[in-house]
Amino acid sequence: MQSQAPDPIQPGLGANLYSSDEPRAWSFNEPGPQTAPPTLLIRDNAEVRRFLEEYQTGYRRALVERWLGRSGRYAEMIQGVLRSKGLPEDLMFTAMIESGFNPVAVSRAGAKGLWQFMAPTARRYGLRVDRWVDERLDPEKSTVAAASYLRDLHTMFGSWELAKAAYNAGEMKVIRAMKALKTRDFWELTRGSVLREETKNFVPAIQAATLIGREPERYGFVAAFAEPLAYEQAPVPAITTLKHVAALAGVAADELEELNPELRLKQTPPGGAYLLKFPSGGAQRFIEARLRERALASHGRGHPGSSDVHVVKPRETMSGIARRYGLSAAELARRNDLNEAARIRPGDRLRIAAASPLD
Repeated sequence: MQSQAPDPIQPGLGANLYSSDEPRAWSFNEPGPQTAPPTLLIRDNAEVRRFLEEYQTGYRRALVERWLGRSGRYAEMIQGVLRSKGLPEDLMFTAMIESGFNPVAVSRAGAKGLWQFMAPTARRYGLRVDRWVDERLDPEKSTVAAASYLRDLHTMFGSWELAKAAYNAGEMKVIRAMKALKTRDFWELTRGSVLREETKNFVPAIQAATLIGREPERYGFVAAFAEPLAYEQAPVPAITTLKHVAALAGVAADELEELNPELRLKQTPPGGAYLLKFPSGGAQRFIEARLRERALASHGRGHPGSSDVHVVKPRETMSGIARRYGLSAAELARRNDLNEAARIRPGDRLRIAAASPLD
C-alpha cells in the first residue's frame, strides 16, 4: 500500500476543531437557532417540594452533589444538542434522574447509558446495538436519540410532563391512564392506579432536579464540576484493539476506553474504518504512526510482498498465516493484541507490519 496524506481529524462535539493549518476552540455556546429555546415551567406543588427537600438532606444530598459535579462533563454537549433541535435546555436534567449523568449506567431491566434506553427504543431512534457496538453508551449519539424521542413524545402528548411520564413508562401506558381518568393533566393522572409509583415520582423528581441544577447555590450545593467533554476523532481500521491504537497514539488505553465506551469488545467493529475518539493530540499522533506503518509495508520490510493487513479467508489458521509472512504465530498474535490460541474468523483483519516507534 502506498503512503498517502494523513486522514483528516474529525472534530467531536466539544472537541478542538481542526482546520487545514491551525486549531480553534469549539463551543456549544456558538450561534445556533436564532430563536431562544423554550423554557420548562416547574410546578410549585407538594410533590416537587417533597423531592426538593429530600435532595437537600441525608445521603441524597451527597448523591445530588455528585450528579451535579458529573454534569459538568456533559452539560455543554447536551444543551447544544437540545438547542439544535429547538428544545428546552432544561430537559438535560432528565438524564440527571435517569442515570446521574453516568454514561455507562445500566439498570436492572437492561436500560443503558445517560438516557437509559432499552435496546428496541434505541434501535428505533437510530442507535446501533449489537455484539460489537452499543451506542446507548455513546454520550453524544444517545443524547441526539433522546432529544428526538422527547420531541416526538411532546408532539404526541402536547405537554412536557406527559412526555417525561411516557419516556419513563412508555407511550401506551400514559395513553391508557389518560383514557381511564379522562384527563390530560399529569398531576391528575398520579391520583389514579394506572401509572406506576416510579412514573408518578419520575416527573416531580426531574422538576426538583431542574430547580437545583438551575441554581445550585440557592439550595446550598457547592459542586466541583467536571471538565467539559472534549476530544478529537480520526478513522481507525476495522478490528483494531484500543490497546494497539493507544500505543500508536501515545495515550493511555483507559482514556480511549472512557471516550469510546460503546465499543463492547474494546476494539473497532468489522465493516470498514471506525471514527474513534481520542484525547487532545492523540488523533494526529495515531495518523502519523499509521503512515509510518504503511511506509514500512510499502518498502517490503519483512517478508517480500507483505502488506500491513491480511484479511482472513475460510479455513485459514493463525499459524498458517504467520508462516506465509515469515512470522511465528506468537509474533503475529502479539502484533494484533491476541492470544496465540485466539479463534479467528473469515473476514477478520490481522495486522502484519510491526508498529513503528512513535518518536
